[in-house]
Amino acid sequence: MSSEVARVYRDILKAVVKHVGKEDHKSHFTDFVKREFRNNSNSLHLARNYTYLLNSIHSHKELLFSYNIAVDRTEEMKRVLGKSAASVGLRLPEVYQP
Repeated sequence: MSSEVARVYRDILKAVVKHVGKEDHKSHFTDFVKREFRNNSNSLHLARNYTYLLNSIHSHKELLFSYNIAVDRTEEMKRVLGKSAASVGLRLPEVYQP
């Protein structure tokens, strides 16, 4: 295996383990990658593209998640807590009063 093929193969395995996981119920992903790309230098370009796709999807998910974090939901949480407390006959402490 040449050094370039080994590097691409290592990169794709790292991407699968990082983004998919290596639990037993997810092992079919790593098995597929090992079966498809090991010792197959003809699919080198495909392996690079597959690695790029996995990394891009992960980056896109992180970006979307960061947009949701920026939303301030304190007022919404106060309202939900107030409704929950009222449903069981309790009042919220003054700190949480709207």
